[in-house]
Amino acid sequence: MKKELYHTFAIALPLILGNITQICYALIDTAMIGRIGYYELAAASLVANVVSIPQVMGMGLVMAITPLVAIANGEKNVSKASNLLFNGMIMAIVAGVVLAIIVHFLAYLLPYFGQEEKVVLLSKNYLIIMGYSLLPMMIFLGCKQFADGLEFTKTSMILSLLSLPLNAFLCWLLIYGNLGMPKLGVEGAGWATLISRVALAVSFILVICKHTTFTPFILASKSAWKASTQTIKNLLKIGVPSSLQYFMEAGAFSVSGIMVGWLGAVPQAAHQIALNCASFTFMAALGFSMAGSIRVSNAFGRKDANALLLIGKSTIYTGLAYGIASAVLLVVSGRYLPLLFTQDAKVVAVAASLLVYAALFQISDATQAIGVGLCRGVKDVIKPTIYVAIAYWVIGIPVGYLLAFTYKMGATGIWIGLVVGLTFSSVLLNHRFFTNMHHIHKNLTKKAY
Repeated sequence: MKKELYHTFAIALPLILGNITQICYALIDTAMIGRIGYYELAAASLVANVVSIPQVMGMGLVMAITPLVAIANGEKNVSKASNLLFNGMIMAIVAGVVLAIIVHFLAYLLPYFGQEEKVVLLSKNYLIIMGYSLLPMMIFLGCKQFADGLEFTKTSMILSLLSLPLNAFLCWLLIYGNLGMPKLGVEGAGWATLISRVALAVSFILVICKHTTFTPFILASKSAWKASTQTIKNLLKIGVPSSLQYFMEAGAFSVSGIMVGWLGAVPQAAHQIALNCASFTFMAALGFSMAGSIRVSNAFGRKDANALLLIGKSTIYTGLAYGIASAVLLVVSGRYLPLLFTQDAKVVAVAASLLVYAALFQISDATQAIGVGLCRGVKDVIKPTIYVAIAYWVIGIPVGYLLAFTYKMGATGIWIGLVVGLTFSSVLLNHRFFTNMHHIHKNLTKKAY
């Protein structure tokens, strides 16, 4: 167990740092925009909520590359892994173009979202720019998922860390108009993200083409880099349900954010602060989920029944311990964290109260994320998607709406709904995981004899 846990940590740590770097983009944008005013902060919240749905759907789609590459790596099939890279990138580029067009269209529907007029006016162009940044993001993620599947998780971490100062500097230049640059306000944050994502995508392509780590897969390109209908189908079998899983979760948080916006700009700004803090702690849980998925897929490809079960158990126990630690952290620091984003006393007070509920769902959030990742690692994606849909859309959102507007609990009621939905999701997914792991372990053991 200790050996498997150490190996998982070695893969997870770069993933965690990379994930935290990505969330730092949002934190930097929110903190800098918050210095302008709470209407601008509310606009950033609205854009984040709207763009997060297509963004995470794209992430879920290309995430299919990782387990399939990990299985091919476990089988020591270089040509198969190289073919997955090529077809995965085709899928990523097409998805990026489609998502950018969808977001551009959504920008013209903002007036119908029930938000304050000034918030909508500040949001439109910012949302359009963020939509087009999804294309280079998808290209970067396609490269990342391939490298992660080979357990080279440090690559994306290093590139993400290097891009963070670039994004912060560009935000400083373009939001405030420093060093003679135009003062673009919230739109400046969008341009900073777009430029940073283009730099990330180009850098990762160059690394894969030039670095010796990936040389065997590039050498195999002459025979392996061919468009394959079957490979695309295999990617979509995992990618589409995974995309729907992310859509169900992110969509629930986005709809919750829009509902909070019906209560006014102050609760909406506070909601975004609390959500950013919760998202930051979630990045580590997501890293463990991704690492567990990679290692389970690799063991599945090797048909190593004992390793499969040990990896699964050690990862889920780690997630449980981390969730408890995150909950304690948010409870202890909840009254101080909002001050990092705004000095507005009203916003700080509401955000501090919401962070109490963010602390409550840390355990459920961590364990459900790991449950999803481990199931995906053995190609189990259909039932987990159904579970997530029920947890968020049948339970979480209706409970939140009922408490917020029928029982007049405001933003607090919406966050209680999120806690209920996450808890239900965690219970279902972990039950599914433990049941499946024992069945798979039994079947692989039988085949070994």
